[in-house]
Amino acid sequence: MTLMDQDSAAPSTVWVENVSWFDKVPRWVAMTAIFVIFMALWQITHLTGLVSPILLPSPMDTAEELVFVGNNLLTGGYMLTPLWVTLKTVAYAFVLATAIGFSLGVLVGETTFGERAVMPYLVALDTMPKVAFAPLFIAWLGFGIESKVALATFIATFPIIVGTAAGLHAADENARMLFKTMGATRLQTLVKMKLPTGMPHFFTGLKIGSVGVMAGAITGEFLGGGRGFGDLIRVASTNLDTARVFALIIYLSVIGLAIFMSVVWAQRRFVFWHKASTLTES
Repeated sequence: MTLMDQDSAAPSTVWVENVSWFDKVPRWVAMTAIFVIFMALWQITHLTGLVSPILLPSPMDTAEELVFVGNNLLTGGYMLTPLWVTLKTVAYAFVLATAIGFSLGVLVGETTFGERAVMPYLVALDTMPKVAFAPLFIAWLGFGIESKVALATFIATFPIIVGTAAGLHAADENARMLFKTMGATRLQTLVKMKLPTGMPHFFTGLKIGSVGVMAGAITGEFLGGGRGFGDLIRVASTNLDTARVFALIIYLSVIGLAIFMSVVWAQRRFVFWHKASTLTES
């Protein structure tokens, strides 16, 4: 046997990951299949009467309400103003949560005082039931948009704090020593090394916060009055119009998804060197 034959007969040392057929299914096919299965189960549950039609409307009734709500919004009907109020609440709360979460995250991740003295109080606040704070915010700030912004900010801030602090701690120790050897100040090390390295973690917290801010705004409107979409859901549920409730929730879900995807776009734009996860790939 020649040397060339021996080389060709030798087993390959290159490791190749085996991908199952389940993971090779295109994303749009998987999402379509899940949607079809979900709709089928929904329709079967409605037809068999496992759940009362008062509590669970049919997919067709929900679709009709989706069309009604959409036409109302597009034609400038009475639902457009509540939608605008909710959007303003979410926007204000998200900006505040980002600013507060980033600032406290830097404090916790960069200083020993923040990590040892401040972080335990932040964790204690986050473990408390958020809904219980809604009456307090209403008592302090009234029934206007301010109390809803406060509740939504309160819910969305902690993930951003954790993401920012984790990103600062993720900086490579060798890189830190290199910056120190080159005479870089603590601020220079933070701005030029730690923050760029920690951006993926920060955006992870931001994506979690973008989901929580919508839930906080609607919870505040649902429990504390107001003129947003949460109040429309409260009125529809009081009238046992569950199809309208489902339609409004679906539109809010679409808005929440749009906020989440805008954060994903910003991550791709500003953290282009970091490989996106499967969740954010197109």
